[in-house]
Amino acid sequence: MEFTIKQVADLLGGELSGDGTAKVKKLAKIQDAEPGSIAFLSNPKYENFIYTTRGSAVIVNKEFIAKGPISASLIVVEDAYSSFTQLLEQYFNLKNFSKIGVENPSFIGDNSTTGDKIYRGAFSYIGNNCKIGDNVKIYPQVYIGDNVKIGDNTILYSGVKVYADCVIGSHCTMHSGVVIGSDGFGFAPQKDGSYKTIPQVGNVIIEDHVDIGANTVIDCATMDSTIIRQGVKLDNLIQIAHNVELGKNTVIAAQTGVSGSTKIGENCIIAGQVGIVGHLEIANKTTVGAQAGVGKNITEEGVVLLGSPGFERKQYLKSYAVFKNLPELRERLKELEENYTNFTISKEDK
Repeated sequence: MEFTIKQVADLLGGELSGDGTAKVKKLAKIQDAEPGSIAFLSNPKYENFIYTTRGSAVIVNKEFIAKGPISASLIVVEDAYSSFTQLLEQYFNLKNFSKIGVENPSFIGDNSTTGDKIYRGAFSYIGNNCKIGDNVKIYPQVYIGDNVKIGDNTILYSGVKVYADCVIGSHCTMHSGVVIGSDGFGFAPQKDGSYKTIPQVGNVIIEDHVDIGANTVIDCATMDSTIIRQGVKLDNLIQIAHNVELGKNTVIAAQTGVSGSTKIGENCIIAGQVGIVGHLEIANKTTVGAQAGVGKNITEEGVVLLGSPGFERKQYLKSYAVFKNLPELRERLKELEENYTNFTISKEDK
């Protein structure tokens, strides 16, 4: 995949300075760029690399003023970082949506349909009564159960498993090992100390523009739906339990667990290794720091939680200033106790 620098400049709506006929075929960091690659400069601390880069082109902000000779062609834009991100998206689409056709062996069940520009990798399985949209890419060893619906321009990488009756929107990405619709953790304790399995007969609904990282699991609801709203981004190794609802544009980092029936609002940021208990409601724009434990409802928008159990950031910092000094405070307390005891004994002697 090669493009002239002028073609890239036209794509980005940028102003070209230099040779527009030279070709670029890969993206690179400005400090690592080689001939045939294109880089960007937005952070001033990397400016020195623009004078030594071997890359063929560099995307720069309008405010950039060269302090020396530059061998690379320049593409001048309003926001170099955003423009480079746009290129990354284009490169991603060219790389990952280029596959078309059906590899053998693969299977598709009765009454299932697929749209245009479909890719079905070897050993992939599609059950009965499924509806797969246009330009969907189903990589090898993907399993899709009966009655599943998948929207346009969605990618399921190798080893993704989608249980029956689940719904996945358009422009979604499921990385390897993702499981959608597995049973929720529902067991009823019995008088003899054993547990009886509660059948989980609901599904999972994933709306548009959702990205899910490798080996993340989203359980089906007990009777209705576990819902992942539009724009949610989930990292690797996350557990989303049954009946959970994640609000639009919420982001969750790796190794976080969300227990059943909890509703997390829109535009929340949940850091790594967070634990959230079940049946809670968490307000929009809540931020939860790494390894925090959330055990109660968060009703006020924009709250930042730290610690385990998690509590409001300012309170946490005040408390941390105390408990990090507990060993020293303990020694001072012992010293005060000893001095008080000695003082008391001295008075009794008198």
